[in-house]
Amino acid sequence: MRNKTENRARSTDARIGVRDDGERMPNLAEMRETEKRKPGILVHSCCGPCSVAVMERLSGEYDVTLFFFNPNITDGEEYEKRLRAQRTAVEKFNAWEYASGRVTLVVGPYEPERFLARARGLEAAPEGGARCARCFEMRLEKTAEYAALYSFERFTTTLSVSPHKDYSLLAKIGAGLALRYGMRFLADDFKKRAGYERSVALSKAFGLYRQTYCGCPFSRRAPGG
Repeated sequence: MRNKTENRARSTDARIGVRDDGERMPNLAEMRETEKRKPGILVHSCCGPCSVAVMERLSGEYDVTLFFFNPNITDGEEYEKRLRAQRTAVEKFNAWEYASGRVTLVVGPYEPERFLARARGLEAAPEGGARCARCFEMRLEKTAEYAALYSFERFTTTLSVSPHKDYSLLAKIGAGLALRYGMRFLADDFKKRAGYERSVALSKAFGLYRQTYCGCPFSRRAPGG
């Protein structure tokens, strides 16, 4: 009788798998499901138009969550226009037949006073200079904080899509924050491989609002801002 019971137990163990320490091993279906899971990435998004090319590039490899945090857009009406465009971009991308995966959108707090405090004393700095570096760091640090809080494996930003943004500066800031928060920064220069041109084409196809300046009042009056 005891042998029959032991045989049944061994038969059950063979079906579900048991590790040497007695823990149940995942069955084949569970293993396949695990293989399907993509690593999560939190992507700081500066705007809808820049985000669409990045969503297209990353969604096949990662489980993408966009983080819209842009307190540099100090004009409230302009901020709402860009936020609507961002929401539309995600909706259109998720419904797009060529999308490799669904994207989630998280909207961060709107804190224009925080940007203005960071920019104080640098109002006359040239576009792309010290004021922009502070702005990048502020937005990427908030992204890293959120990524760490919600256990994302890595983070990145769509800012490098723009030909007006310094990729090497973004990569340096991102790498420093990754060390501080204990995660990885995906240092991709998204303007490469015709990323900027792709963002223009997709944003037109999706009917997105395309802004004419970066966001802050200082960039609005700067050439190429």
